[in-house]
Amino acid sequence: MTARLLDGKKVAQGIREDVAKKTEELKSVGLKPGLTVVLVGDDPASKVYVGQKEKACREVGFKSDLLELSGATTQEELLEVIGRLNGDPSVHGILVQLPLPRRIDPDAVLEAIDPAKDVDGFHPVNVGHLVAGIPCMVPCTPLGVVRMLESYGIDLAGKHAVIVGRSAIVGKPMAHLLLAKDCTVTICHSRTPDLASFTRQADLLVAAVGRPRLITADMVKPGAVVVDVGINRLETGLVGDVDFEAVREVAGWVTPVPGGVGPLTIAMLLENTLTAAIRSRR
Repeated sequence: MTARLLDGKKVAQGIREDVAKKTEELKSVGLKPGLTVVLVGDDPASKVYVGQKEKACREVGFKSDLLELSGATTQEELLEVIGRLNGDPSVHGILVQLPLPRRIDPDAVLEAIDPAKDVDGFHPVNVGHLVAGIPCMVPCTPLGVVRMLESYGIDLAGKHAVIVGRSAIVGKPMAHLLLAKDCTVTICHSRTPDLASFTRQADLLVAAVGRPRLITADMVKPGAVVVDVGINRLETGLVGDVDFEAVREVAGWVTPVPGGVGPLTIAMLLENTLTAAIRSRR
């Protein structure tokens, strides 16, 4: 048995096209969604990510602004910038690119963003609303995973989902989203003994831990859906947290790296920004 591929790139393209169509409809009534990305310093990887986000915004017709701040920017100066953006009605989404310089407290910065403009879904208010099941901004990567599974008609209700990784960006919100879809959820992490004994129980296995090829074929239940969130740079190129070639001979569905979850993260950022713009009219 060779697993079928979950093509995140294809799903993301469909989401982008839908966002572009709805953006044109909003423009016809005088509303243009706007996203401002704040970049502090000159981290090369961050510049690449920011460039990808800017390009995606332009392609769907958003107003896109990049505020590049010096690496010497103080926390107080950054908070002042965020305050101005919070009060700007033409800005519907605010994204502060991480990581920040060490002297700046990222929690204080994220908490300063208006929760309604927090298109990353990291503000404590949005985190609390996600846990409580209240509509809110949801972190882009786990939201994209759910949208991808639904687009392929994979029924989640009653499935045992095992998540490897407990980050606030992926693992924890992923768990709450899957609970809301009526999954039984197990979260594993670096201190979980005998990891394979848990992963072999999974109808849906989500790997989001940042360790190259951690999940091997013998750790996967035959026919399981395997979602690889990991992106690891090796000398041979990009690989995920899943040993793809081996696991695809066991699983029922599997995401590739690259081309799986990655494209969905930016697509959901666009959708979150669109949602923020629509809600701003209420």
